[in-house]
Amino acid sequence: MRLNTIKPGEGSKKAARRVGRGMGSGLGKTCGRGHKGQKSRAGGFHKTGFEGGQMPLQRRLPKRGFVSLTRARNVEVRLSELDKMPVDEIDLLTLKQAGVVAADALSAKVVVSGSISRKVTLRGVGATKGAKAAIEAAGGSVAAE
Repeated sequence: MRLNTIKPGEGSKKAARRVGRGMGSGLGKTCGRGHKGQKSRAGGFHKTGFEGGQMPLQRRLPKRGFVSLTRARNVEVRLSELDKMPVDEIDLLTLKQAGVVAADALSAKVVVSGSISRKVTLRGVGATKGAKAAIEAAGGSVAAE
């Protein structure tokens, strides 16, 4: 294959529509825009959702709910990830340094996923009921936040 022989696939490139080039083209005179009205004129268009001055649907409907901006920064940590960590005292800073959670994480919570076979102490890190039971069964402890 040579660079000067490369061509697009057959039928993948279609000729641009040439409007206003006579009646024989099928797009002469009004050029497919119809007669009169805002959409027939140059620059005559409106933004998405505009309903001609009527209150648009997205403004008629009530606002609902709440989207937390910090939700993505509250992370879950698996028991199996704690098991692989080199330290016994685990807090948010050690989780960040080990690369288990992102550097911008605000909080972490341990969930039951995998297993833990060594003694660890959690400080300032949340844990679900099942995760707390698993950590305590392995001889570890979960300090209150």
